[in-house]
Amino acid sequence: MDKSKRKVVIAGNWKMNMTFRQGVAFINELKPMVQGKDGCEIVVCVPDTDISAVSEAIKGSNIKLGAQNAHWAKSGAFTGETSADMLAELGVEYVIIGHSERRQHFGEINRTVNMRLKAILGAGLKPIVCVGELETERELGITTEVVSLQTKVALHEITAEQMKGIIIAYEPVWAIGTGKTATADEADRVNGIIRDVIAGLYNKDTAEATTIQYGGSMNSKNAAELLSKLNVDGGLIGGASLKTEDFTAIIEAAQK
Repeated sequence: MDKSKRKVVIAGNWKMNMTFRQGVAFINELKPMVQGKDGCEIVVCVPDTDISAVSEAIKGSNIKLGAQNAHWAKSGAFTGETSADMLAELGVEYVIIGHSERRQHFGEINRTVNMRLKAILGAGLKPIVCVGELETERELGITTEVVSLQTKVALHEITAEQMKGIIIAYEPVWAIGTGKTATADEADRVNGIIRDVIAGLYNKDTAEATTIQYGGSMNSKNAAELLSKLNVDGGLIGGASLKTEDFTAIIEAAQK
């Protein structure tokens, strides 16, 4: 397997943080810190209220814009929701779907992740599809079964050609925002399981070309070790993406 064939993507998930003014100030501080660091794709996934301002702020930089969710319908009676077409028109390039917080707090299920994925691809955007097990599922020893099921349902009726634009993010739920982190070997193992699922659904070449991130308390201290692993092709970063120095340190680790 040639890891160099895959794009390394470091995506910051701001979650429900930063007003648009704070977001613009953050981007203006970040831009010179990451200028010329082209060894990975740099993405900030911001709240919907920040999208327009951040889209303007990142112009001329190597930072890409992402959103944190998109509805599966193009339009309709879905109060409070945002469609993929709406995001695309604002300059969004990436969209996170299936995050554990969406599953836990907002009723997201595997089937709706698949529906959102199809809508995002239809709008020409790049999805970051999150999968990962709960702590109880880890303790029961069913991590393989859980992430395999989530991956298979998310990719239902998705073609090998469409897979070229899809990123998978392994986010063990027990490690998100807890300070706990899967060991580098464990992250590599589970990312490898996901890659094997993709190979089974499509073929080896498709699996080897798919970017699979790790997200679960990746930070400036552990990023280098995690990113050195064969099956870890980047990170979906939570808390550390809210501090320019920490986020930049992770980006620097991805350059090596």
